[in-house]
Formats: sequence, structure tokens, C-alpha cells
Amino acid sequence: MLGSHILSWVVFLPLVGAVAILLTGRRAVVARGLAMLVAVADFALSLVVLARFDGADGGDQLVERAAWLAGGKISYAIAVDGISLFLVLLTTFLGPLVILSCWRAIADRVRECMAFLLLLQAAMLGTFVARDMLLFYVFWESMLIPMSFIIGIWGGERRIYAAVKFFLFTMVGSIFMLVAILYCYFQAGSMAFSDFLALQLPRAAQLWLFAAFALAFAIKVPLFPLHTWLPDAHVEAPTAGSVILAGVLLKMGTYGLLRFAIPLFPQALTTFGPWLAVLSVIGIIYGALVALVQPDVKKLVAYSSVSHLGFVVLGTVSLTPEGIAGGIFQMLAHGLSTGALFLLVGVIYERRHTRLIEDFGGLAHAMPLYASVFMFVTLASVGLPGLCGFVGEFLILTGTFRSALLPHARLLAVLAATGVVLGAFYMLWMYQRVFFGPLRHEKNRGLADLTPREWAYLLPILVGILWLGVRPAPLLERMQPAIERLLGPVTRELTVDRAPLQQAGGARLGTVALQVSDPLEVE
Repeated sequence: MLGSHILSWVVFLPLVGAVAILLTGRRAVVARGLAMLVAVADFALSLVVLARFDGADGGDQLVERAAWLAGGKISYAIAVDGISLFLVLLTTFLGPLVILSCWRAIADRVRECMAFLLLLQAAMLGTFVARDMLLFYVFWESMLIPMSFIIGIWGGERRIYAAVKFFLFTMVGSIFMLVAILYCYFQAGSMAFSDFLALQLPRAAQLWLFAAFALAFAIKVPLFPLHTWLPDAHVEAPTAGSVILAGVLLKMGTYGLLRFAIPLFPQALTTFGPWLAVLSVIGIIYGALVALVQPDVKKLVAYSSVSHLGFVVLGTVSLTPEGIAGGIFQMLAHGLSTGALFLLVGVIYERRHTRLIEDFGGLAHAMPLYASVFMFVTLASVGLPGLCGFVGEFLILTGTFRSALLPHARLLAVLAATGVVLGAFYMLWMYQRVFFGPLRHEKNRGLADLTPREWAYLLPILVGILWLGVRPAPLLERMQPAIERLLGPVTRELTVDRAPLQQAGGARLGTVALQVSDPLEVE
């Protein structure tokens, strides 16, 4: 059973754990311990998936399929490829760290909180591996319920407002996507993703369908100007909710664009691709400028996500192998670095119950280890070479610069690069005000430095940040066949000048020396 259904175990083990917690975890210590056991076991199973994954195969692997509804037209179908594999690993990797981070921070309704965290993990994993469109939609919508409860029950003073806003924004976009899925179902005769890919839809239909899918995914990213729910959700959510939101949940939007909207409706890209690229660049610069003036550290990090995810969308719509690989890599890097930033903000909030920059100053004197870790993660977030943030942004800008799909691609790349400069500005300025200078508040003088429990959930992320920055090649090599498989049919369908597009789509990632051991060596 474990051998032939490993993906099902990875997806549904958290669901089984959530039910077990609700039935047996009346004591907080039992609920926490059982949740941690399930999360660690799920990560171990995902490592088995990684071990069985054939990096040379660009198609779906570890496929599981069974008839579900409508005489087999709707099926339970799941699989992984080079695009979804590492997003699954990111989800299971962060799971036990998130539970450990809220070990003491969540003191009320612990059983329910642990169950919601595991339910959310199951829904996110299912979204990444679903290969039936109705199954994908079920998992996609299932994420709303536990995340809304996590924000609404364990969040801050305006938690109900933030939870309702998050729910309504996401639901509105999802309704349009459901209509588009049903239209394609009646055209294809089944809900299988492969049958959707085989559809030969006219350009007019592709435009409407792409718009419906893209709206749902753009809200989830969130892409400017549909981002307004994100700062409220991040600020009001507990630390565990913010880490999951930034680390995994926002990636659903960019993953959806790459997995579904682009390959299903390629002819719509000539119309919508340039507009998505422009909105991405606006979001990169806008998110950075708004982050620059934030008085709250957590809100600053939230707006930085708007900027960073704009890079991912830009790389995705560039339709170059470098841009798409950079976008996938940036999803992973952002999940680690921004997830770590929210964990670090949670550390200081547990001690001082404030996140305002003006309430700190000189914190490095009282908490030198905490200040060192915060600096390491800050440098990763701003894209310092040798850490995870550099590789993704470099590939995205390279891919955008040489994109044949985007008008004025070089100008877009240059404008997007200003977001890197602004990112360094607002992050380092925030760090200077929080950690340097004299201790301006007596309440900060006796603060305890990082505890062993805090080291336990921060250290694995720090190792991941460094490893992705120094050795990106193992990940990129496994992504490459899946990216080439995706780009081939898309570039053939596009109605723009085909010669440069095929030249761009046919290039291999090795042309920018992604497979050398030193990521800083470029041919």
C-alpha cells in the first residue's frame, strides 16, 4: 500500500492526523505531540517521493488514478512532476516547523488549532498534485476553511475583518474559475487535465477562460491591484498562519498560472501576457515602496511578499526556460526566507507584544544571536549572492530580458531590477532601526535571546537558505525536463512570431550555466 500509493499517503496523512487529534487530543500536550508526529512523518514520506522521482523524466510520475464520479469522467487522479515536486517538499518541510513555532504561542483551543493546521496542509498538498480539474478545485476551495478559522480565531484584534476579507476575495475569484472548468468539462467530456490539454478551443473562448482562471490565481498571488487582502491577513494572523500563508499558500496562485492557465489557453497569452508582466512590475515597485514606509515590522514583511511574488509572475509569463525556472525557484526561496522572517517577528512579539519599529532600537545589545539570525535571513530576502534569494531573481531577470513574448521586455527587466534595490533599502533600513544604536527602551534590556525550541525551528530553514543559494543545480536539473515539456506545446500554439519564440522556448537551462557547482559562475 505504501509503495503504490505514496502520494495519497503524503496528501491524506495530515487529514487522518487532524481527525485523530479531534478525537483524542483533549489535552493540549497530546494535541501538540500528535500534530508534530504526523507532520514529521509526512515530511519523511515526501522524502520517499523525492527519492523515487526520476529527474530525467519531464512527465507526471507516481501517478494514481481511480474512477470517482460520472462513470469515470471525474476521477481521483494525482501525480508529481518537476514543477510540483519541490512545492510538495516545501509544504511538508514547513509543517513541523510551524507546529513547533506555535507550541507556546497558541494556548487556547490547542486541539482545534493543531487540527486546522493539518487540514490546511492536506489541502495544499492536494492542490499541488491533483490531475483532475474537479479534484483540484475541491482541494483549492478546501484551503479557505482552515485558513479562515486560523486567522479568525487565533488572530489579532481585527481578525474577523481580515478572515472575512480573505475568504471573500478568494471565493469571488474561485467562482469564475469554476465556471471556466465546467465549460471545459462539457467540451472535453471529462475532468481529466490531460483531456483539457487536448481541447482545440478558438481564440475568443481561450481569452475568456484564461481571464477566469487568471483572476482566481492573481487574487491568490496576490497580484497588484488585487493584493489588498494580504496585509490585513498577515498582520492579524498568528505567526503560524503568517508562515503558512507566505511560505506556501501564496504560491498556489503562481503555481496555478504555470500549471493550468498557461498550458490550457496558450493563445490568450499574446493578449494577457504583456498585461500580467506590466502588473507584475508595478507590484514589484509598489510593494517595495509601500513596505518602505511601514511602521510595523510584520506589515513591512507582508508588503515585501507583494514585491517578491511579482517577480515570480514576471518570470512565469516571460515564457523562457530561465524565467520559468527562476519563478519556481523563487517560490521556494521566498517560502524559506519570508517564512523565516515571520517566525523571527513572532519571536520578538512573544516577548514584547508589539511589532512597531519605534518600540525597538539597539536590540542587538540584548539579543545578539537573534540579531545575527535576523541579519542572515534579511540578506537572503534582499538577494545576496550565495543565499537563496539571488538565484531566482537572477534567472527571472535574465529570462525576462530575452523574452520574445513581452513587448519592451528589456525595459520591464530593468524596471523590475529596481525592486531588488528598493528591497535592500527597506529591509536594511528596518534592520538598522530595530537592532542598531543604543537601547532606547528599558523593556528591551532584559529580553531573552533565542531559546533551544526557537533554534530548533529556525536552524533547518537557515540551512535550507544557504543550501539553495550555494547548490541550486540539483533542483534546477529536476525542473528542466518538466519546463521543456510545458514550453513545447505552448510556443507552438502562440500566434506571435514563432521563430524567436521557438528559439527562446528551445533553449536549455544549461545555457546560463545552471548546472555548474558554483551558482556565481556564468558563461
